[in-house]
Amino acid sequence: MIEVLNRLVDEIERRLGDEIDVDSLAASAGVTGYHVRRMFSTLAGMPVSEYVRRRRMTVAAADVIDGDDLLTIAVRFGYGSVEAFGRAFRAVHGVSHGDVRRDGGPLRPQSILRFRLTVEGSSAMDARLIERPAFRLAGHAARVPLIHEGVNPHIQAHIASLPVEEHVRLKALSSAEPAGLLQVSADVDPDYSEGSELTYLHGVALAADADAPADLDVIEADAGTWVVFRTSGPHPDALQEAYAASATDWFPSNPWQLCPGPSIVAVLERSEDFRTATCELWLPVERMTPAV
Repeated sequence: MIEVLNRLVDEIERRLGDEIDVDSLAASAGVTGYHVRRMFSTLAGMPVSEYVRRRRMTVAAADVIDGDDLLTIAVRFGYGSVEAFGRAFRAVHGVSHGDVRRDGGPLRPQSILRFRLTVEGSSAMDARLIERPAFRLAGHAARVPLIHEGVNPHIQAHIASLPVEEHVRLKALSSAEPAGLLQVSADVDPDYSEGSELTYLHGVALAADADAPADLDVIEADAGTWVVFRTSGPHPDALQEAYAASATDWFPSNPWQLCPGPSIVAVLERSEDFRTATCELWLPVERMTPAV
């Protein structure tokens, strides 16, 4: 996986002015574009599209300072107009191309990324693989922005808006694994961009043939394999650290890749103030296809 990400970085450098076909590059390595985008975003802290924009504007800044024609520069780096190029330039550097041409800066360059896997061997992730038939996730859904670190106040407000008796009702409906009240994220941006919208569902798992009450939202989970990580400690920090560690440790070391589908958090135990918890993080996966 680390090799695939570095190949992607090299391809971006070779084709800064062109569209990057992540799916084709991933397929040639026996993985999916979905998995590559998720791993890139998790490890780099930015989606592929943002990294491409930053690298384009880093290299373009030298052409701006050299006095090249602005439309020529814009087209060279994949923009159809000086205005579109100018917006991207300001978004990256914080100043206009005119200011940089006049003053030579300030600039916010993006270095070329290089991914490396460091194996410490001092700890092991608590993970297991589970084959599951199709099941349903039923509960109350809301569209919320993705927040990488800390408590998501939008999710918190959504849960708080449900009366206590509704939590009791939902829990009684649970009829399939993972058991109990669940925190479900679906329709997540493949780039995993901070601030992008996702569907959050507070609910339970039902058997595939179970009827959900008409007033509940339903997300279908396909039959397949799930990797389940168990975490324990400060909440939600331990969960977020486990997701990051899956990208740096578990996925690079195992022949599995993320596939589209809901991710699920089952809270097994929690303190009264919810500052600490023992949880399970369920992620849908599939075996990698050996590269030809």
